[in-house]
Amino acid sequence: MSDWDPELYSRFAGPRLRPALDLIRALPALPAGDVVDLGCGNGAVGPALRQLGRRLIGVDNSASMLGAAQDTGAYDRLELADIATWQPEDKPALIFSNAALHWLGDHDGLLPRLAGLLAPGGVLAVQVPNQNDAPSHQLWYDLATGMFPGRVSQDASPGILTPEAYHTLLTPLGALDLWQTRYFQVLPGGGDGHPVRRFTQSTFAKPVLDQLTPTEESEIISAYEDRIEAEYSKDAKGAVLFPFRRLFFILKCSVK
Repeated sequence: MSDWDPELYSRFAGPRLRPALDLIRALPALPAGDVVDLGCGNGAVGPALRQLGRRLIGVDNSASMLGAAQDTGAYDRLELADIATWQPEDKPALIFSNAALHWLGDHDGLLPRLAGLLAPGGVLAVQVPNQNDAPSHQLWYDLATGMFPGRVSQDASPGILTPEAYHTLLTPLGALDLWQTRYFQVLPGGGDGHPVRRFTQSTFAKPVLDQLTPTEESEIISAYEDRIEAEYSKDAKGAVLFPFRRLFFILKCSVK
Protein backbone atom coordinates (compact mmCIF):
# COMPACT_ATOMS: atom_id res chain seq x y z
CA MET A 1 0.00 0.00 0.00
CA SER A 2 1.28 3.47 -0.82
CA ASP A 3 1.94 5.88 2.03
CA TRP A 4 -0.83 8.03 3.48
CA ASP A 5 -1.23 11.65 2.37
CA PRO A 6 -1.38 13.91 5.46
CA GLU A 7 -2.68 16.90 3.47
CA LEU A 8 -5.55 14.96 1.90
CA TYR A 9 -6.50 13.45 5.26
CA SER A 10 -6.38 16.84 6.98
CA ARG A 11 -9.04 18.37 4.73
CA PHE A 12 -11.66 16.84 7.02
CA ALA A 13 -9.79 17.27 10.31
CA GLY A 14 -12.84 18.76 12.05
CA PRO A 15 -15.32 15.90 11.48
CA ARG A 16 -12.59 13.33 12.21
CA LEU A 17 -11.41 15.05 15.38
CA ARG A 18 -14.70 15.30 17.26
CA PRO A 19 -15.01 11.54 17.99
CA ALA A 20 -11.47 11.56 19.40
CA LEU A 21 -12.34 14.45 21.69
CA ASP A 22 -15.50 12.64 22.82
CA LEU A 23 -13.37 9.59 23.64
CA ILE A 24 -10.91 11.71 25.65
CA ARG A 25 -13.75 13.28 27.64
CA ALA A 26 -14.99 9.82 28.62
CA LEU A 27 -11.64 8.61 30.01
CA PRO A 28 -11.58 7.41 33.62
CA ALA A 29 -8.80 8.22 36.10
CA LEU A 30 -5.42 6.96 34.93
CA PRO A 31 -2.59 5.38 36.90
CA ALA A 32 0.95 6.70 36.66
CA GLY A 33 2.58 6.30 33.28
CA ASP A 34 2.82 7.50 29.70
CA VAL A 35 0.06 8.13 27.18
CA VAL A 36 0.46 6.37 23.83
CA ASP A 37 -1.34 7.64 20.72
CA LEU A 38 -1.39 4.35 18.80
CA GLY A 39 -1.85 5.00 15.10
CA CYS A 40 -1.34 8.72 15.68
CA GLY A 41 -1.37 9.60 11.97
CA ASN A 42 -0.71 13.27 11.35
CA GLY A 43 -0.97 14.06 15.06
CA ALA A 44 -4.38 15.73 14.94
CA VAL A 45 -5.28 14.39 18.39
CA GLY A 46 -1.85 15.11 19.89
CA PRO A 47 -2.60 18.60 21.28
CA ALA A 48 -5.73 17.32 23.04
CA LEU A 49 -3.94 14.29 24.50
CA ARG A 50 -1.18 16.63 25.65
CA GLN A 51 -3.69 18.20 28.02
CA LEU A 52 -3.68 14.99 30.07
CA GLY A 53 -0.33 16.15 31.46
CA ARG A 54 1.58 12.94 30.70
CA ARG A 55 4.56 12.10 28.53
CA LEU A 56 3.01 11.59 25.09
CA ILE A 57 4.29 8.99 22.63
CA GLY A 58 2.98 8.75 19.07
CA VAL A 59 3.22 5.51 17.10
CA ASP A 60 2.44 5.08 13.40
CA ASN A 61 3.62 3.04 10.41
CA SER A 62 3.62 6.02 8.01
CA ALA A 63 6.75 8.15 7.85
CA SER A 64 4.90 11.00 6.13
CA MET A 65 2.20 11.05 8.79
CA LEU A 66 4.81 11.04 11.56
CA GLY A 67 6.48 14.00 9.89
CA ALA A 68 3.21 15.91 10.13
CA ALA A 69 2.76 14.75 13.74
CA GLN A 70 6.21 16.09 14.57
CA ASP A 71 5.16 19.50 13.31
CA THR A 72 2.39 19.71 15.93
CA GLY A 73 4.96 19.89 18.72
CA ALA A 74 2.63 17.84 20.92
CA TYR A 75 4.66 14.64 21.22
CA ASP A 76 7.61 13.87 23.46
CA ARG A 77 8.51 10.92 21.24
CA LEU A 78 7.43 9.52 17.88
CA GLU A 79 8.00 5.92 16.81
CA LEU A 80 7.81 4.44 13.31
CA ALA A 81 6.39 0.97 13.92
CA ASP A 82 3.78 -1.55 12.86
CA ILE A 83 1.03 -0.86 15.38
CA ALA A 84 -0.06 -4.50 15.19
CA THR A 85 3.21 -5.67 16.75
CA TRP A 86 4.41 -2.54 18.60
CA GLN A 87 5.88 -3.02 22.06
CA PRO A 88 6.41 -0.17 24.57
CA GLU A 89 9.63 0.28 26.51
CA ASP A 90 7.61 0.95 29.68
CA LYS A 91 4.05 -0.02 30.52
CA PRO A 92 1.82 2.98 29.65
CA ALA A 93 -1.11 4.31 31.64
CA LEU A 94 -3.19 4.81 28.50
CA ILE A 95 -3.16 3.33 25.02
CA PHE A 96 -5.39 5.61 22.97
CA SER A 97 -6.29 4.67 19.41
CA ASN A 98 -8.47 6.90 17.25
CA ALA A 99 -9.66 5.52 13.89
CA ALA A 100 -6.71 3.18 13.42
CA LEU A 101 -7.35 -0.34 14.72
CA HIS A 102 -10.07 -1.08 12.16
CA TRP A 103 -7.25 -1.36 9.59
CA LEU A 104 -5.87 -4.36 11.49
CA GLY A 105 -7.18 -7.90 11.58
CA ASP A 106 -7.41 -10.43 14.41
CA HIS A 107 -8.97 -8.18 17.02
CA ASP A 108 -9.54 -11.34 19.09
CA GLY A 109 -5.78 -11.51 19.54
CA LEU A 110 -4.81 -7.86 19.14
CA LEU A 111 -6.94 -6.27 21.86
CA PRO A 112 -6.05 -8.65 24.71
CA ARG A 113 -2.39 -8.19 23.71
CA LEU A 114 -2.69 -4.40 23.91
CA ALA A 115 -4.46 -4.66 27.26
CA GLY A 116 -1.60 -6.79 28.52
CA LEU A 117 0.90 -4.05 27.68
CA LEU A 118 -0.71 -1.56 30.10
CA ALA A 119 0.42 -0.59 33.57
CA PRO A 120 -1.69 -2.02 36.44
CA GLY A 121 -5.10 -0.34 36.24
CA GLY A 122 -4.25 1.12 32.83
CA VAL A 123 -6.78 2.07 30.16
CA LEU A 124 -7.27 1.02 26.54
CA ALA A 125 -9.43 3.60 24.71
CA VAL A 126 -10.46 2.92 21.12
CA GLN A 127 -12.66 4.54 18.48
CA VAL A 128 -13.27 2.94 15.08
CA PRO A 129 -15.58 3.85 12.19
CA ASN A 130 -18.55 1.50 11.89
CA GLN A 131 -19.66 2.56 8.42
CA ASN A 132 -18.69 -0.28 6.07
CA ASP A 133 -22.26 -1.16 5.10
CA ALA A 134 -23.29 2.45 4.35
CA PRO A 135 -23.71 3.53 0.69
CA SER A 136 -20.76 5.91 1.02
CA HIS A 137 -18.43 2.99 1.60
CA GLN A 138 -20.09 -0.01 -0.04
CA LEU A 139 -20.35 1.80 -3.38
CA TRP A 140 -16.56 1.71 -3.81
CA TYR A 141 -16.57 -2.10 -3.72
CA ASP A 142 -19.72 -2.44 -5.79
CA LEU A 143 -18.12 -0.36 -8.54
CA ALA A 144 -14.77 -2.13 -8.33
CA THR A 145 -16.44 -5.54 -8.58
CA GLY A 146 -18.52 -4.49 -11.58
CA MET A 147 -15.88 -2.50 -13.45
CA PHE A 148 -12.79 -4.61 -12.72
CA PRO A 149 -13.91 -8.18 -11.90
CA GLY A 150 -11.35 -10.12 -9.90
CA ARG A 151 -9.02 -7.13 -9.57
CA VAL A 152 -9.90 -5.80 -6.13
CA SER A 153 -9.77 -7.82 -2.95
CA GLN A 154 -11.79 -6.76 0.06
CA ASP A 155 -9.26 -8.35 2.43
CA ALA A 156 -7.58 -4.97 2.96
CA SER A 157 -10.82 -3.20 3.78
CA PRO A 158 -11.35 -1.84 7.29
CA GLY A 159 -13.01 -4.42 9.48
CA ILE A 160 -14.31 -4.57 13.03
CA LEU A 161 -16.20 -7.00 15.24
CA THR A 162 -19.77 -6.58 16.38
CA PRO A 163 -20.42 -4.73 19.65
CA GLU A 164 -21.55 -8.03 21.15
CA ALA A 165 -18.25 -9.66 20.18
CA TYR A 166 -16.23 -6.85 21.74
CA HIS A 167 -18.28 -7.15 24.92
CA THR A 168 -17.59 -10.89 25.12
CA LEU A 169 -13.90 -10.41 24.34
CA LEU A 170 -13.11 -7.51 26.65
CA THR A 171 -15.36 -7.87 29.71
CA PRO A 172 -13.15 -10.56 31.29
CA LEU A 173 -10.20 -8.14 31.13
CA GLY A 174 -11.66 -5.31 33.22
CA ALA A 175 -14.38 -2.67 33.39
CA LEU A 176 -15.74 -2.05 29.89
CA ASP A 177 -17.63 1.00 28.61
CA LEU A 178 -18.93 0.33 25.09
CA TRP A 179 -21.08 2.64 22.96
CA GLN A 180 -21.88 3.78 19.42
CA THR A 181 -22.58 7.29 18.16
CA ARG A 182 -24.09 8.38 14.88
CA TYR A 183 -22.64 11.76 13.93
CA PHE A 184 -24.29 14.03 11.39
CA GLN A 185 -21.35 15.74 9.76
CA VAL A 186 -21.65 18.67 7.40
CA LEU A 187 -19.16 18.07 4.60
CA PRO A 188 -18.50 21.38 2.86
CA GLY A 189 -19.04 21.96 -0.83
CA GLY A 190 -16.62 23.54 -3.24
CA GLY A 191 -13.37 22.00 -4.35
CA ASP A 192 -13.00 18.96 -6.52
CA GLY A 193 -16.13 16.83 -6.77
CA HIS A 194 -18.70 15.46 -4.34
CA PRO A 195 -17.89 15.96 -0.63
CA VAL A 196 -18.59 12.31 0.27
CA ARG A 197 -16.24 11.13 -2.45
CA ARG A 198 -13.51 13.42 -1.15
CA PHE A 199 -14.11 12.30 2.44
CA THR A 200 -14.00 8.55 1.73
CA GLN A 201 -11.31 8.57 -0.95
CA SER A 202 -8.55 9.53 1.49
CA THR A 203 -9.37 6.76 3.97
CA PHE A 204 -11.77 3.88 3.32
CA ALA A 205 -11.29 3.81 -0.46
CA LYS A 206 -7.50 3.93 -0.33
CA PRO A 207 -6.98 0.13 -0.28
CA VAL A 208 -9.35 -0.16 -3.26
CA LEU A 209 -7.59 2.51 -5.30
CA ASP A 210 -4.15 1.12 -4.45
CA GLN A 211 -5.07 -2.07 -6.34
CA LEU A 212 -5.86 -0.19 -9.57
CA THR A 213 -3.82 1.51 -12.27
CA PRO A 214 -3.93 5.32 -12.47
CA THR A 215 -6.31 5.10 -15.43
CA GLU A 216 -8.59 2.67 -13.63
CA GLU A 217 -8.51 4.86 -10.52
CA SER A 218 -9.72 7.83 -12.57
CA GLU A 219 -12.50 5.70 -14.06
CA ILE A 220 -13.83 4.45 -10.72
CA ILE A 221 -13.70 7.92 -9.17
CA SER A 222 -15.72 9.25 -12.09
CA ALA A 223 -18.25 6.42 -11.73
CA TYR A 224 -18.51 7.06 -7.98
CA GLU A 225 -19.16 10.75 -8.64
CA ASP A 226 -21.95 9.83 -11.06
CA ARG A 227 -23.78 7.70 -8.47
CA ILE A 228 -23.08 9.18 -5.04
CA GLU A 229 -25.39 12.20 -5.48
CA ALA A 230 -28.38 9.83 -5.53
CA GLU A 231 -27.44 8.66 -2.02
CA TYR A 232 -26.23 11.93 -0.50
CA SER A 233 -27.72 15.02 -2.08
CA LYS A 234 -25.97 18.38 -1.92
CA ASP A 235 -27.62 21.56 -0.71
CA ALA A 236 -27.60 24.89 -2.55
CA LYS A 237 -24.03 25.54 -1.41
CA GLY A 238 -22.80 22.09 -2.43
CA ALA A 239 -22.53 20.79 1.15
CA VAL A 240 -23.78 17.39 2.34
CA LEU A 241 -25.28 16.31 5.66
CA PHE A 242 -23.43 13.03 6.12
CA PRO A 243 -24.45 10.47 8.79
CA PHE A 244 -21.47 8.51 10.06
CA ARG A 245 -21.43 5.80 12.75
CA ARG A 246 -18.50 5.31 15.09
CA LEU A 247 -17.97 2.60 17.72
CA PHE A 248 -16.19 3.38 21.00
CA PHE A 249 -14.91 1.35 23.89
CA ILE A 250 -12.90 2.10 27.01
CA LEU A 251 -11.41 -0.80 28.93
CA LYS A 252 -10.01 -0.08 32.39
CA CYS A 253 -7.96 -3.15 32.99
CA SER A 254 -8.08 -5.13 36.18
CA VAL A 255 -5.17 -4.31 38.48
CA LYS A 256 -2.45 -6.89 37.87
